[in-house]
Amino acid sequence: MRRNKRERQRLLQATIEENPFITDEQLAEKFSVSIQTIRLDRLELSIPELRERIKHVAERTFADEVKSLPIEEVIGEIIDMQLDESAISIFDVKKEHVFKRNQIARGHHLFAQANSLAVAVINDELALTTKANIRFMRPVKEGERVVAKAKVKNLNENGRTIVEVNSYVGQELVFQGEFHMYRSNVVKKDGENDENRN
Repeated sequence: MRRNKRERQRLLQATIEENPFITDEQLAEKFSVSIQTIRLDRLELSIPELRERIKHVAERTFADEVKSLPIEEVIGEIIDMQLDESAISIFDVKKEHVFKRNQIARGHHLFAQANSLAVAVINDELALTTKANIRFMRPVKEGERVVAKAKVKNLNENGRTIVEVNSYVGQELVFQGEFHMYRSNVVKKDGENDENRN
């Protein structure tokens, strides 16, 4: 259903407030207008583009939560974080991330997204990768969005933690990583105090 400009902009603003991660393409489809119209509407409403919205939400929500590294050092934008449990980040593959001859993303960008997310999810001042087992499932191309999902699989008392990261484009798995992490603080079992730890 076509709406007049004022009504469309009112609904556009409400939609973005509800879901800051919605893309211009999705908005254009939702409101049956061109992407250019959506961009013009955003400009008139002083709503920043998606990347800036994500960055703002991440900084506001997770900056004080992430302990192991400054949030701006995470490759990609964190959109969900439960320390020592799970985390999600998104990474938009742009021209500067791909090989010129075939527009395929350089592997180190996908690795860096996954590895920095594995570091960020650790609830510790110091977290370092000691070993990583990784698999690239299929090439990722310019213009694709990679969603990395980290899950803490093993919290050991010896200062080691295993974080599994699966990265997707849409529903398709494109990267798998198992990161063995060293952490400076030993993870305590429930009910254990500092005096009876070795």
